[in-house]
Amino acid sequence: MAAAPVRRYDPGRRQRIVDAAIRVVGAKGIAGLSHRSVAAEADVPLGSTTYHFKTLDDLLVAALRQANEAYAPELVLRPGEDLAGALARLPGELLGAGRGRAELEYELYLEALRRPALRPVAAEWCEAVVEALAEHTDPVTARALVALLDGLTLQTLLTDTPYDERSARALLTRLLPAT
Repeated sequence: MAAAPVRRYDPGRRQRIVDAAIRVVGAKGIAGLSHRSVAAEADVPLGSTTYHFKTLDDLLVAALRQANEAYAPELVLRPGEDLAGALARLPGELLGAGRGRAELEYELYLEALRRPALRPVAAEWCEAVVEALAEHTDPVTARALVALLDGLTLQTLLTDTPYDERSARALLTRLLPAT
């Protein structure tokens, strides 16, 4: 009778799987994501990915949640800077960190269009940003600001053009109530 395999205690395995999923999506897109591709990238047995994440949707939810946490924009007004200037800076900082990171985050975010399991996580991020902006303006304007910033960032990614902070600032100024 063969001895049962010894299970190794590996508390970081789940996190390594999520990190690997993010790398796979970054390199191959959502279409390249599978339990097998993630297991290979994380250097774990295939059974580990399905143990921690029963479905690809479960894995994508964890990846999107991690991406959301990694890009939780902190709105800090610099001395002499107005709200429009501070907000116009945010997409530039995201895109300046490397287009790959921004593309990955938007790919995960937009995958919620096809995978309903991701929608609550995408909505959580949106609501968190709206709440943060509502501290500086009213809730309706905050929601419009988020929509504008998302649109500007997505257009920059899709058109492969440099982000124009000055133009973004002008648009944001139009949305903000005069003080």
